Amino acid sequence: MDDPILWTLIAIQVVMGAFDTLVHHEGTERLAWRPSQRQELRLHGVRNFFYMVIFLCFAWLEPRGVFTMILTGILVVEVLITLWDFVEEDLTRKLPATERVNHTLLALNYGAILALAAPYLLEWARMETALIPTSYGWWSVMATLSALGVGLFSARDLLAAGRSDRLARPDPAKLATDLPGRQNVLITGATGFIGARLTAALVAGGHRVTVLTRTKAKADDLAHPIRIVTDLAQIPDDEPIDSIINLAGDPVASAPWTTRKRARIIGSRVDMTREIVALIDRLAVKPKVLVNGSAIGWYGLRGDEKLTEDAAPQDCFTRQVCARWEATAETAQAHGVRVVALRIGLVLGVEGGMLAKFLTPFEFGLGGVIGDGKQWMSWIDLDDVVRMIVFAVATDIQGPLNATAPNPVTNADFTKAVAGALHRPAVLRFPAAILRAGLGDLAEETMLSGQRVVPARAQAAGFTFWHPDLDRALQQMTGAGDTRATVVSQPQNAS
Repeated sequence: MDDPILWTLIAIQVVMGAFDTLVHHEGTERLAWRPSQRQELRLHGVRNFFYMVIFLCFAWLEPRGVFTMILTGILVVEVLITLWDFVEEDLTRKLPATERVNHTLLALNYGAILALAAPYLLEWARMETALIPTSYGWWSVMATLSALGVGLFSARDLLAAGRSDRLARPDPAKLATDLPGRQNVLITGATGFIGARLTAALVAGGHRVTVLTRTKAKADDLAHPIRIVTDLAQIPDDEPIDSIINLAGDPVASAPWTTRKRARIIGSRVDMTREIVALIDRLAVKPKVLVNGSAIGWYGLRGDEKLTEDAAPQDCFTRQVCARWEATAETAQAHGVRVVALRIGLVLGVEGGMLAKFLTPFEFGLGGVIGDGKQWMSWIDLDDVVRMIVFAVATDIQGPLNATAPNPVTNADFTKAVAGALHRPAVLRFPAAILRAGLGDLAEETMLSGQRVVPARAQAAGFTFWHPDLDRALQQMTGAGDTRATVVSQPQNAS
């Protein structure tokens, strides 16, 4: 089977398959951490195992007789699994357009490979049964490396399918038990990581939720029933709104902080908040509370200093963003609205956020310490931040509120905890100099420096954390431990 055209098509198939796996399955879709995709993961695991066998066979063996029939059977089974996988994908998730196009190209290319390979298979099938060692030079090397790659992902996908049942979070209705009656809540940023879980909690709790989103299609995956508006002007003046939760803003760490990116980060938050205050101004009955997003970046870069809501700030870009955001929200107080500035830490969950970006490299043993590892990481579990938002709405708390777990950790300890939860080594180090050279202030403020923030006001007000300690939280998030939430009875446990 020394046809260079056939081997070229196989190489193209490998490249397209790698693109589908890394960009779609691991990148945008993150299938290994979605409980709904258990069956798809199993199909991928079995199919990749067959791909491994096929690649190794084509690389180093010429099967004859019965062995040819076995190989042909494997090729047929692979086609059937792929068709089953297509059906499973359509039933369980919305495929991005790029994934659909890539699947079409993969199918066409695979058909061409089978057509070119068929004469060889027919010829070998007529021969006496044997396995004849062979080699096609660099083509064999390429096929072997491909076999190792798909074999690795086969094992990973099958293991991920096995843990899927342990990834399910608690009933979202349990997150909104502090909120009495049937509240009318307006949420901006509902399609984001925090907003989607908050929406699910409020809907499950029987509350009436209005979601502002510029693109209606983005709200398709949210819990329903909800009302969707694409502009606050669609809300009439006599609309009864009990509370507003403003989480909208351009992602801070999605791209280097160019001048244009900095302007988008600030403008998206300030402009949206101004629109909310304008809505409050024209509403006949004012909402009782505005819970406005902010971040622990408000405090600046403070080293080992323990920071409560009373701590003074230190100037940096993230401080400027949060200060302008909070100052804009505070203007709602002039309308008699209670304002809470929710200074959110690093929100952890396998569904999204920072942890989601770390999981794949850590799973493959590519995790490690950033810089010297001494920088503090003030984190909070996704469900705890949702519960704190509900707590802020339901109580009379106002002003700044640190949304962080009571026990922050250093980056070195965080790395150790993630690696331990996944049962993987994490021996790499990512030098600060390289990160600063590539990402500038983005790296300095979000990766190499940090804040040691504690939730003093939340604890003083009686809020209890389901996940106060990182090790147990990560065990539960990743399906490595008991998935039931642990509520601590004593809130005063800050380190």
